[in-house]
Amino acid sequence: QVQLVESGGGLVQPGGSLRLSCAASGSIDSINSMGWYRQTPGKQRELVASISSGGSTNYANSVKDRFTISRDNAKNALYLQMNSLKPEDTAVYFCHARRVRSYSVLVYYDYWGQGTQVTVSS
Repeated sequence: QVQLVESGGGLVQPGGSLRLSCAASGSIDSINSMGWYRQTPGKQRELVASISSGGSTNYANSVKDRFTISRDNAKNALYLQMNSLKPEDTAVYFCHARRVRSYSVLVYYDYWGQGTQVTVSS
């Protein structure tokens, strides 16, 4: 069972930066994809950024050129560098991991961290 723990959230002024970290309990080598999601009250949880085992990245349009996702397999960690933060970035950010296995059908295993609050305000 994969355990994910986020850290690095906090209060920052608009234009500032934060770096979120996600520590996995075990090796992430077998994880096909990892990513960061965020959620605010009244809104559906949305994908912020993802990274595959091969290093391919994907970003939401709202964070392109401002956020950078990365992973360190040696440390079993996932990171999200957030620059030029805006008030609309305020949300609870969740670390996510997906492991897929092919049997007679595809089976997906999804793991979530507890979330870390990011508040962008003056």
